[in-house]
Amino acid sequence: MTLLPQTASLHERAKRVMPGGVSSPVRAFRAVGGDSLIVESARGCRLITTSGQTLLDFVGSWGPLVLGHAHPEVVEALGNAAARGTSYGATCEVEIELAERICRCYPGLDQVRFVSSGTEATMSALRLARGATGRELVVKFSGCYHGHVDHLLVAAGSGLATLGTADSQGVPAAFASLTRVLPLDDEQALVDLFDREGDRIAAVIIEPVPANNGLLLQRPEFLQRVRRLTSKHGALLVFDEVITGFRLGPGGAAERYDITPDLACFGKVIGGGLPVGAFGGREDTMAHLAPDGDVYQAGTLSGNPLAMTAGLTTLEILQRDSGWATLEALGAYLEQRIASLPKNPAFPISLARVGSLFWLSLQTGPLPRRPDAIREDAGTAYRLLFHSLLESGVYLAPSAYEVGFLSLAHSRSEIDLLVEGLHRASSSGPPCGDQ
Repeated sequence: MTLLPQTASLHERAKRVMPGGVSSPVRAFRAVGGDSLIVESARGCRLITTSGQTLLDFVGSWGPLVLGHAHPEVVEALGNAAARGTSYGATCEVEIELAERICRCYPGLDQVRFVSSGTEATMSALRLARGATGRELVVKFSGCYHGHVDHLLVAAGSGLATLGTADSQGVPAAFASLTRVLPLDDEQALVDLFDREGDRIAAVIIEPVPANNGLLLQRPEFLQRVRRLTSKHGALLVFDEVITGFRLGPGGAAERYDITPDLACFGKVIGGGLPVGAFGGREDTMAHLAPDGDVYQAGTLSGNPLAMTAGLTTLEILQRDSGWATLEALGAYLEQRIASLPKNPAFPISLARVGSLFWLSLQTGPLPRRPDAIREDAGTAYRLLFHSLLESGVYLAPSAYEVGFLSLAHSRSEIDLLVEGLHRASSSGPPCGDQ
């Protein structure tokens, strides 16, 4: 894609004042090559870049825009809210209304605390879990991402369950040492860890639908085993539903799998496109939070009226317009269309999907349930696919491991355009290599 001089100048300016020219690393196109997007505006399911290209968008700001860009009712509600003040530093009525709706919809939730990002939500939930249990260890799973919290930027060591090792520079080894990392879809490793250290584990945190390292759909039996073991050993089960919360349905993955966690973390959809996060649980657990308890957590812009208004308006529209049923139908149509693509062994494309979340798996055989089952050359194959689609005016995430998002602004026509682009790319692409 050829850049206009104006866009090239903007890239140069951005790189002078922002690391990599971006405010979040995956936006930089390092994984796929080329120049990242600079967006001028967006509406519905389309972006307009400063290069003048209109792109069919399946990224949706990485998940929050379940209604699409600049939904007129959300924009109007935000304008009215802004006229009354952008932040109060005090509780507002719309904050209470959004909290009531979240608690009413999500299984086992009595109370929530609003924050400003998904990272804050997971960080605060685990601090609360440690305070409520009096224990220090946290268990996470390889392939699940829970934000850029120091003790969660941890990779597995040499064993199946081991002391964590920092996955980023700047994370002290002492922080990582309090995190245990397990493989997904391995019940025996989970049992063995609890046999060894169950009385020291404060919490197990998991994306019930892992969606940050591909879409690694888990067996319900595995998630149920996690629930039983945490209950047996007095640890708290934390569901990270930052992506899935209010996207898969009003009760998220907890409702879909009929598993009630002790704490749940939210973000993205509940802010309707504005910065937001939340975490919540039973009243007796949440009572450990200040000001009622001794676990401290605070935030200047938490619960601000703009984010609360955008989130509440979004949830009201989803409920009013049977949005979740529509999203499920769109996802099913995408799955059907991709399944009908002519098979090309040299460039296989299969779809992992749950609701309006999808991921393109560029390999044959069963869909992977853990990151080490994803073929090593997935990035190379995806790079070709990504740029072919971009030239056709279709924008997917600039990473082989990020998921795509459908919104109510998409229709079957837009899905057809995506599938036609996939057909062209897979027909002309070079071999991906053997699995």
